[in-house]
Amino acid sequence: MATQSPSQREKVILASVVAANANPGWLTSDRVEALTGGHGMLNIPVVAVCNIIATELRRGVSPEVKFADAVHQPIDDLLTKTIAIAKAGGADGANAALIAATLLYLCGANAQVGIPAGNRKLGSSARMIAGVSRSGLAAVPTAKMNNKISGFAAVAAVYEAMMKGELSPIQGRDIPEGVGGGVMVGHGALGEDYIFPGMAERGAAIGTKAMMDAMSGAGMPSQKFLSALFGAAAILEIIHPDADVAEEYGPYGKVTSAFVAGRAAVRTAGLPEKLHVRITGKEIETAKLIGDLGLILKDIGGPTVIGIMALDEIISVFEEGICGAGAGPVNPPLGHVCGDAVIALMCLLQDGSTEQSVARSLRERRLGFSFDPETAMVAMNIVARKATQICNGPVTDAMITSSTPMVTKALYARAARSYDDLEAGKTVGEIVRAMDEERQLLVEKRGSEFLTKSKGKTIKVHFTRISRGARRSSKMAARWLAFDPALDAEVMVGDETICMEGIINAVIPEVAQGVGRAGTVPDSAGADCQRIAARWQCHHECYGARCCCGRDGQDERLGRRERGAGSRLDLGRHSRNKGQG
Repeated sequence: MATQSPSQREKVILASVVAANANPGWLTSDRVEALTGGHGMLNIPVVAVCNIIATELRRGVSPEVKFADAVHQPIDDLLTKTIAIAKAGGADGANAALIAATLLYLCGANAQVGIPAGNRKLGSSARMIAGVSRSGLAAVPTAKMNNKISGFAAVAAVYEAMMKGELSPIQGRDIPEGVGGGVMVGHGALGEDYIFPGMAERGAAIGTKAMMDAMSGAGMPSQKFLSALFGAAAILEIIHPDADVAEEYGPYGKVTSAFVAGRAAVRTAGLPEKLHVRITGKEIETAKLIGDLGLILKDIGGPTVIGIMALDEIISVFEEGICGAGAGPVNPPLGHVCGDAVIALMCLLQDGSTEQSVARSLRERRLGFSFDPETAMVAMNIVARKATQICNGPVTDAMITSSTPMVTKALYARAARSYDDLEAGKTVGEIVRAMDEERQLLVEKRGSEFLTKSKGKTIKVHFTRISRGARRSSKMAARWLAFDPALDAEVMVGDETICMEGIINAVIPEVAQGVGRAGTVPDSAGADCQRIAARWQCHHECYGARCCCGRDGQDERLGRRERGAGSRLDLGRHSRNKGQG
């Protein structure tokens, strides 16, 4: 290639940067345009709803659900606007209602108020405004974690205990005639001190355990948040869901049966007692969150798998990482990316906040927390820009302001390096290979530092092979890394080094099937596999690292090299979009 003048070099580089960034869809091989229609995931409706809520609440609209003798309240207008924008982004009625109600709840809307005339529940109001029918919890699915189950597991277990006389501490046939069903029980000692809290505690514990057992039986991780949520919702379908309870559970008028159910579910699932919003540090009692969300879920209608997945990602706003992947340290497929929007929403509602101050906070969090901060910021930028196709607002403004400098820097650095390397005679394949190797080392370094800090011992991870076609010879398996990855790794834990070959296709299946336990293999390989798999599982559960496989359809190795050439900026998400389910 002929040598160009410096001015010509800059022209080519800048033209390349502008061209690549002209359409956010050109920075990824993921189907982000389809996301704006609700196909596969509902993160775009989540971001759009965050825009509406931030705009409305910052101009003084109250999200409070009031116990008022009125047909309409400001919360109804908020629900109408947020549900409409979620539908515009592709969510169906029940999913739109769930997204809107959950986000408004996190921003201060109470889950229920008042008894009996004038009683309002946030979930019920959202369902009615969305124009969808009620559905029993038994028909509501969990999020997809490879497989999925429904709330039927919790409902069946609760009903079985109920029919055996093991749910309520008081049997209805023992209540004096003419007493049950009215205020003498509902607002008296028998109901508030015995029946309601007793059933709430037992029912939530039974339902939560049933969900965890059913998930395990379906070959899924027993996800604690969803198990507790469905467990609480199952009993709240049956008992008086907003009854006052004995003061041993909390101050009269402040604590209800929903809280009691939430607390039992939290304890059964093993969730932390307190949760904290990322960046702001706002604290919320987990029992209240689970109880209130259970109340919303039982009333909301029939959300689909991707609706519950959106809920899962919304709750990733908490720094304890009890669910979701999008706000965690790993960069998941773009359909999961909406946690930053929820964090931005919560930050924007803080006194004195501006889009600029929130943008700085978002960027600082990603730079200090993500395994690959640059990719995380580009992902944030893509999703925020696509969400503006549905609506603009302060949340997407903050996300775009936060991420655009890093996107520009990333594109310029790649364009400049590629230009100079091509001038030096390197091939495109060689250039891409070098960039990929550097990114792999970065992710290994930051990931190892993260694990070392969280586990309190030195942990280092190095992938010695990242390739394709581990067990299949089809064209798809040979082209796309995610469909049949061939991974080898060295993991150092303290002074011990564990070498694993065929992590996905050999090690994990063997460990899951018990190979290596009780001396069933002649050497230490099984035990080594068990130890490292246990560490991986702990990381998965604690940090929501649900999808952290490698690059976009590239054959990457350090050590044994068998590479293909050609790649866009590495935001190609190799997983297929999940179905409407």
